[in-house]
Amino acid sequence: MPDLSRPLLDWYRANARDLPWRAPGFGAWGVLVSEFMLQQTPVTRVIPHLEAWLIRWPTPVALAASPPAEAVRQWANLGYPRRALWLHRAAVEIRDRHAGIVPRDVDALLALSGIGDYTARAVATFAYGDRHPVVDTNTRRVLARAVEGRSQPGPPAKRDLAAMAAILPEDDAEAAIVNAATMELGAVVCIARSPRCEACPLVDVCAWRGAGYPDTGDGRRRQAAYEGSDRQARGAALRMLREAHAVPLADVLPDWPDPQQRDRAIDSLIADGLAEAADGMLRLPA
Repeated sequence: MPDLSRPLLDWYRANARDLPWRAPGFGAWGVLVSEFMLQQTPVTRVIPHLEAWLIRWPTPVALAASPPAEAVRQWANLGYPRRALWLHRAAVEIRDRHAGIVPRDVDALLALSGIGDYTARAVATFAYGDRHPVVDTNTRRVLARAVEGRSQPGPPAKRDLAAMAAILPEDDAEAAIVNAATMELGAVVCIARSPRCEACPLVDVCAWRGAGYPDTGDGRRRQAAYEGSDRQARGAALRMLREAHAVPLADVLPDWPDPQQRDRAIDSLIADGLAEAADGMLRLPA
């Protein structure tokens, strides 16, 4: 396999976007919060929410001292609001198990609420500079094309970590940059549709380009449409709760066109711990 690390390093140093979590001294807590927020959410939406969050809660201990309802309210319209609850629980665990310091060890990070393989390795790598493969959707697409000659990656699998590890340089600092560079390349150049191959630092070694850009299929799961979905009803109900301390159950989305969908939305918020029902009222978790 050709060496991908050198062109990735050179390209990233010249082209990396200026993002808050890449600033020197940003800190492990900031990196952790940013990784929670960036899951399935565009960078441009995350940045203002991240800055507001870290002003309000600059440490895990500060967040842990607030009720979960405030975390859900501060999450605002970022989407996938369970992430706010998980982040709050993780902050409590960091306070209680790690003296308020975000752990460095991948296994310790994996033991925190809401943290999976990607987030644990991202914090250990980007906050602490340790050498681990870090794989997100953008990384997987770059590897699928440049290394495997496929137009799109398959479903996420454990082998993705081995594939990323295979291109990392031995130096810890350079390995962290290559991880970031591969993600960045997938985000801004090797995009899912209409990749900008003329701007790619891997253009001369890309297996997909060398094979003539074959369409090898796309096995990724497609998300159902949002308009008219249970997710839309759930989001509308949660928005009402964020704007009020408590809402009578009968007044939650009273004009929603599908009453059964409204009830499913309320039930799912309660089941996920995002809302509590008592005495005829629905409220954010205490």
